[in-house]
Amino acid sequence: RLSFLSRNARLHVAFEAIYTAQDIGSYKPSPRNFEYMLRRLESDFGLQKKDVLHTAQSLFHDHAPANGFGLASAWIDRRHASKGWGATMPPPGTPKLDF
Repeated sequence: RLSFLSRNARLHVAFEAIYTAQDIGSYKPSPRNFEYMLRRLESDFGLQKKDVLHTAQSLFHDHAPANGFGLASAWIDRRHASKGWGATMPPPGTPKLDF
């Protein structure tokens, strides 16, 4: 959790929850990550899927699995000026992006 303290200060926010791969015991795009997050958001904050906006860069690791769970998503396109997928695998199909 200490690694997030500097990010909080730079962003001028304090995250209410941080769920790491170490907490969950799996890495994206495993569905276990999304199951864990949704379970904890409901138990800790009373939030449902409809309350979540998944914001991320990787269409393969983030948006395709988030779509599978019915989450709204916002794509941070860091490669907008570059062709291809970089070191990331292409997503299966075209993920649905809400923003």
